[in-house]
Amino acid sequence: MSTKLNIIQADKSPFFYGYIIAITGTIGIWASIPGQTAGVSTFTDPVKDALMLTRDQFSLAYMFGTLLSSIALTKAGKLYDQFGVTKTAATSVLILIITLLLCSVSPIIAGQISLITGFSHWTIPFVLMIVLFFLLRLSGQGVLTMTSRNMIMKWFDQMRGRINAFSSVSVSLGFSASPIFIDYLIQRYTWQGAWQVMAAGLTLVLIMILFFYKDNPEAHGLHPDGKSKTDTKKSLNAEDSKSSTLKEAKQSRSFWMYALILAFHAFFVTGLTFHVVALFAEAGLSRTESISIFLPMTVVSVITSISANFISDWIRLKILLYLMILGALVGSVGLLMLQNALGTYLIIIGLGITGGLFAVINAITWPRFYGRKHLGAISGKAMSMVVMASALGPYFFSLAKTLTNTFATIAYISLAFVIAIAIGSLKANPPKKTVQ
Repeated sequence: MSTKLNIIQADKSPFFYGYIIAITGTIGIWASIPGQTAGVSTFTDPVKDALMLTRDQFSLAYMFGTLLSSIALTKAGKLYDQFGVTKTAATSVLILIITLLLCSVSPIIAGQISLITGFSHWTIPFVLMIVLFFLLRLSGQGVLTMTSRNMIMKWFDQMRGRINAFSSVSVSLGFSASPIFIDYLIQRYTWQGAWQVMAAGLTLVLIMILFFYKDNPEAHGLHPDGKSKTDTKKSLNAEDSKSSTLKEAKQSRSFWMYALILAFHAFFVTGLTFHVVALFAEAGLSRTESISIFLPMTVVSVITSISANFISDWIRLKILLYLMILGALVGSVGLLMLQNALGTYLIIIGLGITGGLFAVINAITWPRFYGRKHLGAISGKAMSMVVMASALGPYFFSLAKTLTNTFATIAYISLAFVIAIAIGSLKANPPKKTVQ
């Protein structure tokens, strides 16, 4: 199949094919939106009502499905290393298409199961949604995002930061606009039709992946950044000998510190976003005031991302790590001070910084520290921690409110956790076996 579809030859491109990789890889990350929180949350109310599930039941199904997907992601990363980007990404898109179509008829499926089994209970649609959320999150948020991002990073070396600036800013803007676009689809085609329209659109992405996605540039007689290399095979073997396995990566302190701050961002921002209206209501603020934080937060995030990506090619990543830790501290303090006007500004600045640095650290750290040979397994493990944290965030925010009658409790816990990461990161230096 790969031979027949190899119509687009990277080495025949009139310019460095890596730029096409950057564009198509970014489109691939955009295509993961139906499996992202931003893509799923828009469907919450109509789907739970159609399935006759309560909000708690629907949220719990989402959490279980996301947790299961996080467990499978490390294995998926290893499959990416084994089978390459085209097969892995294409398979994930195909699964995402099928899952969206199944989601669009989920009430019918639940009804048929009840009819066949003679058992009518809320657990039937509940379990069904766990399975569908598992497939959505694994294929969309997990595998498609991971493979598309890793592909871009493999085609660039000294230019990783600058190329990632283009990709991460584009993704940030696309993700920010996606709820508005999805809501438009729901209003025009109903929620069932919206999922079907997105599934149809993903077939075009599938075709793009089959023709344009390419693995390492060395496999096409090219070199990262478009530089000439007389013996690319020798260069590739030299780099691979410096690459770390997942086991070796997990033995380094740097892997855990960088992965933990990424996971914390996912935990905190997902929990805050999920309960943003209730959080601000506790501080005596309106729904409009709570929603209004996201636009300026996106602005701060984009500015941070552009700046950090460009300087990341020349500075130590540890500086960016501590900037992200600082942003997490500022955001946590902001949550504590939400009843004061300053608290809102601190949340906007803090989460804007962490959001902007998330894409930089998550994309650049793993190939720079651990090489490209086992990039799928290593980034897959890190992504599984991020996905798991995003699943736990909304639940723990809610639990803190239920047990202590205030969201401030989660802010204290967050502060303690981030301080622990800051202390642990003092010795989070690049591994001795590093490729750069």
